[in-house]
Amino acid sequence: MTLRYRLTFISVAFMTLGLLILGLTLYSAERAILLNGVRDDLVRATNQIQSQYAQAKKPLERYFSGTSISLLPVPNEDFEGSPISVAVFYPNGVRLAATPAFMGEGPSLDSTELASALEKNSVMSTKPSAYGRTMQVVSPLTFDHTVVGVLVASQSLRTVDRALDTLSLVFLIAGLLTIVLMYLGISQITKRGLRPIDMIANTAEQIVRAEDLSRRIAVANPHDELGRLATITNDLLARMEGLFNTQKRLTADVSHELRTPLAAMRGNLEVLRRGAMHNPELLSESLSDLEREVVRLNRLVNDLLFLAQTEAGVQMRSEPVELDTLILEVFRELRPLAEHVKLQIGSEDQATVIGDRDRLKQAMLNLAYNAIQHTPDDGTVTLSLERVGREVALRVQDTGEGIPADVLPNIFQRFYRADKSRVRKGGGAGIGLAIVKWITDAHRGTIEVRSNVGEGSIFTLWLPLAPATDRLITSQLRDSPSQPLPIVRP
Repeated sequence: MTLRYRLTFISVAFMTLGLLILGLTLYSAERAILLNGVRDDLVRATNQIQSQYAQAKKPLERYFSGTSISLLPVPNEDFEGSPISVAVFYPNGVRLAATPAFMGEGPSLDSTELASALEKNSVMSTKPSAYGRTMQVVSPLTFDHTVVGVLVASQSLRTVDRALDTLSLVFLIAGLLTIVLMYLGISQITKRGLRPIDMIANTAEQIVRAEDLSRRIAVANPHDELGRLATITNDLLARMEGLFNTQKRLTADVSHELRTPLAAMRGNLEVLRRGAMHNPELLSESLSDLEREVVRLNRLVNDLLFLAQTEAGVQMRSEPVELDTLILEVFRELRPLAEHVKLQIGSEDQATVIGDRDRLKQAMLNLAYNAIQHTPDDGTVTLSLERVGREVALRVQDTGEGIPADVLPNIFQRFYRADKSRVRKGGGAGIGLAIVKWITDAHRGTIEVRSNVGEGSIFTLWLPLAPATDRLITSQLRDSPSQPLPIVRP
């Protein structure tokens, strides 16, 4: 069963229950009003006769000498019921006098009621008859404080029962019509109300079938709950589309990054297989090429592995790190990859920080390799280390093509890639600088960029120096490195 029909049935069920409770309440109230009216009529009639008998001060036989009793009219503003019948009985239960019976039936008296009346107690009861139910009041008649007879007043409830039956029928017919109208109305309301959800479901189904994340849901009223749901779903689709496109680009870029070194390694292995082993110069060149491609593959794999680890949370080590030694290691590892780019070390101060040595080395490798990739042949990439007050500056400077001002705020976003045509060697997967930003933040540092198109770029990684008594608390970074650079130092 669909949500629309479930909501309709549940709403109709609750409203039907409400109507049933309302109908029963009204029926019970009206029934009580009618029965109380009959009871009041009987009590007034009984009091009238007893008052007349008390004022007469005559024995029972002399006062009720005839065979019938005359009653004054008993007004009832609430309901005009059947006429009241009254009978007087001797203490032995023999009837002395009575009013004309209604439809041939007069008051009756059983032994229990007679015994109760003789004990000066009044009894009210409802009895069945051939023409419906009757209500009667049995009370004692006294003379000089002695019970000399029994007075019975009764009235047929036939008119009351008919009125209640009519009321029940009206409630039943009106209730059924109301339920039908409620069902039709609620069905239309839920149909219109759930239309945005149907549109969301249809759009999602079309997206799954056509694999087209560019589709969006039309928002009729963005201010109600369903409009907000449609808006949020559109935002979710936009993010999914962006992530899907990013994944596609990443897959293509990583495939390209892996294919290039693997093809180069395969070519060098083919050269070695064809006889380069016997040519020292060709052998050295092939081994150098293989080493360069292995380093390149190792860098890419490490970046991808680290990127996956950042999603689950990386535990950073806390230990002293000598940055001058680290700079030399980075220089030695990247020198085979520099090819015709001059890789050199500039100023080199001695400095120690507290942090994760492997991560800091990975950050410098990414910065330096990125500089080599964007520097043309015969250009220069300079690695330097300087102490500035209580901070240390790890700087990578190149003489490459530079970074445009509109691109600069985005270079630290994950998987962001600038124009490939500006990259000398085909570019990377767009994760190196994002990892640098991540590692810098993990070490409570900052990174700044200064760049001029056509002149080159300077990346500076600022880290706090390690005091003699300082201990960096190991922490797990949860922030994504895909945010743009918040500030650029002058």
